[in-house]
Amino acid sequence: MKELTMDDFDAETAQGVVLVDFWAPWCGPCKMMGAVLEQQVAPQAEAQGVKIAKVNVDDEPELAARFGVQSIPALLILKDGAEKQRLTGVQRAPDLIAALNAAAG
Repeated sequence: MKELTMDDFDAETAQGVVLVDFWAPWCGPCKMMGAVLEQQVAPQAEAQGVKIAKVNVDDEPELAARFGVQSIPALLILKDGAEKQRLTGVQRAPDLIAALNAAAG
């Protein structure tokens, strides 16, 4: 999972489906969500050509503000740079995979 910054966010999300996890290191639910993404979602998503990326809201407050992220973890599913779906809080892997499949389809 790639860590995105203001410098590369637009380029990395411009094409295809990208799941962006807005998180912070001090956030317990974010750590739980990160483990789900890394262990369960990423292998299936990346096999289908879906990218998974992370944005640390402490390091990149401009990106959090740009997308109106007010609570974390916040998961944004982008397709060709446009937001298709937003999920807040810890999500189950099957639900995330289904949402990614819907966005890609």
